[in-house]
Amino acid sequence: MNAIRPDELDERLADGNADGNGEEPFVLDIRPADAYESGAIDGSHNLPVYGDLRGGDESALRARLEEIPRDREVVTVCKMGIVARRATRVLEEEGYDARTLAGGMSGWNGYRAGSLGYTLRSLWWRLR
Repeated sequence: MNAIRPDELDERLADGNADGNGEEPFVLDIRPADAYESGAIDGSHNLPVYGDLRGGDESALRARLEEIPRDREVVTVCKMGIVARRATRVLEEEGYDARTLAGGMSGWNGYRAGSLGYTLRSLWWRLR
């Protein structure tokens, strides 16, 4: 899986430098608008195609590719990271440099809160 851990993403966003080109990652949150509005990563962009992708329909994302920059790394985000992997795969097929936020917003929120669950999950991710 082409993923990025929440702590890695946070560091890249804080540094403003994802891959040496001086650009921070473009964080693409695919969750429904109401979920995005109730809590999102600062500076992220909402493209609410979660329901379509979850149902196997990639056309909603493909129809809005012009809203996603091609010259930056794209990090896809959903609730748990599962549907975001589909978005990442579509973006990679279209020539984007894309990764999935491991654990999605659940992982991000756990990381930000310093939860034991996140700490254990993070250790597991590093050992894989």
